[in-house]
Amino acid sequence: MHTDLCERLGIDLPIFAFTHCRDVVVAVSKAGGIGVLGAVGFTPEQLKVECDWIDERIGDKPYGVDIVIPGKYEGMDQVDPEKLEEQLRSMIPDQHRTFAKKVFADHGVPELPAEDKHHELLGWTAVTAAPQVDEALRHPNVKLIANALGTPPEDVIEQCQNAGRLVAALCGSPRQALKHKEAGIDIIIAQGTEGGGHTGEVGSLVLWPQVIDAVAPTPVLAAGGIGTGRQIAAAMALGAAGVWSGSLWLAVEEAEAPPAQKESYFSASSRDTVRSRSFTGKPCRMLKNEWTEAWENPENPDPLGMPLQGMVTMESIRRSHQYAEVAQPVAFNPVGQVVGMINESESVRRVMQRLSEEYLGAVDRLDSLQPK
Repeated sequence: MHTDLCERLGIDLPIFAFTHCRDVVVAVSKAGGIGVLGAVGFTPEQLKVECDWIDERIGDKPYGVDIVIPGKYEGMDQVDPEKLEEQLRSMIPDQHRTFAKKVFADHGVPELPAEDKHHELLGWTAVTAAPQVDEALRHPNVKLIANALGTPPEDVIEQCQNAGRLVAALCGSPRQALKHKEAGIDIIIAQGTEGGGHTGEVGSLVLWPQVIDAVAPTPVLAAGGIGTGRQIAAAMALGAAGVWSGSLWLAVEEAEAPPAQKESYFSASSRDTVRSRSFTGKPCRMLKNEWTEAWENPENPDPLGMPLQGMVTMESIRRSHQYAEVAQPVAFNPVGQVVGMINESESVRRVMQRLSEEYLGAVDRLDSLQPK
């Protein structure tokens, strides 16, 4: 399973693990893959704390940071982050805020303490993601900057590459992948619709070879539905240079998700997810629940575009984390269809070992099918 990307990044296995949990980042990188920390939701100061913590524990292993700069969003022309947040806040109808609060109140989810109030716009735009990039690049072990939505701005790509870092970007179609390649992206991540979080409409087995062929020789990571070593073997057989996984790490022992949230994943089937705009404003695969159904009801407000909807729901997301036991019927639980294969909590090291064993088993089976 050793590819050129392993050499370029100094890793043993081309397994990229996206996570919002610093413990998982460290554990994956120490187990031979590369952990990638999601920066959305962190202020630059908070991101520094997270990266400092990782730096103290990861040794000489590399890790990555994932940002979100959509290719199109409200307020793109504003370059002052405070003015941008003020401008965007003025564009949000009161009915959307009122409805979001009502859904949580109807389910008995407590309000946040007054001292826990935060900015509503953390990431999601070029001007608010730029300080996150600046902070990430101050940490030498950060070898990869990934953008989760669209092609990063030219200046961000240049800044990262001039600092000796690789730049990756996700896509859901060959057209998007070609835009990434033309912009000089180092690694393209092709995410099929099965994947958790923001994802397109094309299935992985169709999308992966389309993107791989379209952007060759640029390396492509296969994403969307990666839960076993057999799926990794399939991706590599189709020409992928590695895999990008996220859902797989949500319920590992090292993940800081509350027990109630992990139990939501364990009890879900692969049919229990939905692509919904209800939390971020763009189609995002998550566990369907009473929140997603409420926003689908034509009698209720339509979700706003990004980043407006995310500003509406930022407080709801924080409340669902803080009061996870009561909030699960309305909580934001982004996860892919592979959730149906997540039935227990394992350590990161055990997951990495299992993936390797299953991969080798799949390769051996293919070899056994060759004519003698």
